Amino acid sequence: MSLVMISHPSCGFHEVGDDHPESPNRLHAINDQLIASRLDAIIDKQQATQATKEQLYLAHDKAYVDSVFASVPEQGIVELAPDTQLGPRSLEAALYAAGANVMAVDLVMQGKAQQAFCAVRPPGHHAEYAKAMGFCFFNNIAVAAHYAMAQYGLERIAVIDFDVHHGNGTENIFFDDERVLFCSSFESPFFPYNMGPGNEHILNLPMPAGTYGDEFMQAIGDKWLPKIDAFAPQLILISAGFDSHYEDDMGHFNLVETDFHWLSAELKKLAVKHCDNKIVATLEGGYALNALGRSVIAHIKGIME
Repeated sequence: MSLVMISHPSCGFHEVGDDHPESPNRLHAINDQLIASRLDAIIDKQQATQATKEQLYLAHDKAYVDSVFASVPEQGIVELAPDTQLGPRSLEAALYAAGANVMAVDLVMQGKAQQAFCAVRPPGHHAEYAKAMGFCFFNNIAVAAHYAMAQYGLERIAVIDFDVHHGNGTENIFFDDERVLFCSSFESPFFPYNMGPGNEHILNLPMPAGTYGDEFMQAIGDKWLPKIDAFAPQLILISAGFDSHYEDDMGHFNLVETDFHWLSAELKKLAVKHCDNKIVATLEGGYALNALGRSVIAHIKGIME
C-alpha cells in the first residue's frame, strides 16, 4: 500500500475567466511537478467519482445544495458570492472534487491505501453550511469528515488547515461538533475577516503578515501538535493550502517547501501513532503555479515517508 492521488479531468472544466487565479492550470502545475519529481512512478493515480446529493447534505443545508444545482447556467457566469462564480461546468467539477474526498475516505478506511491526496478544484474550505464563498461551493473536507463519521462510525477526526486564509467554512460546519478537532492556521487580519471565537475543539492560529517558517513551526509545535496527540484521532484530514508560500501573492506569508514538508511529516507521525497511518489531504489554495507544484510534492513526500 502507498499513497493514492485522486483527481478527475472534469476538475479542469470549472472556468470563470482567463484572469482568475483559481484556474485549471493549477492542476497542470501539480502534474508537471509530479512527473519531474518521478513520484508519478510510485504513487497510484485514480479517477474520482462524483459526490451524491445525499453526501453533500451530510455537511450542507439541503436547500443550499439544491439551490447550487438549480443555479447552473447554460452559458455565461452566475455569481453565487462576490468572489465565487458558477460556470456551465462548475457544478460538475465541484461534484468530482467532493467525490474525490469521499472516495479517499473509503480507500484509507478500507485499507486499500495508506494515504490519499485529492488533486481537485474548486477548493472547499470557505464554503459554509449554507453559503458559497471564496472560490468554494461545497466544503470538500467537511463532506469527507461527515462521510467518515456516518459511514464508518468514527468519533474523533482531526482536520488540519494550513491555507493562508482561515478555514471559516469548516469552522462554521463543525463549531458544535466535538467529534472534530479543527486546527486552522492563517494570516490575520486577512480574508475572510471573520475568524470565529474558537472553542475547545476549534484551534485557530492567526499569525501576522510576514510570518516565516521558524515562527510557523514553533506555533504549531506549541499549540497544535500536543492537542492533536491528546485527541488521538481515528483519521487525519488535511486542507492543504499552499498560498502561504512566499512566492504566492495571494497571501503575505514567507513559507517554503521545507515548512510544508515538516508539518506533513509531523502529522504523519501522529497518524502512525493513533490511526494506523490514515491521512486524507485535499487541495485548497495555492496560486503561484511553480511554487504550488513544488509545495504539493513536498507535502506528499512528508505524509508518505
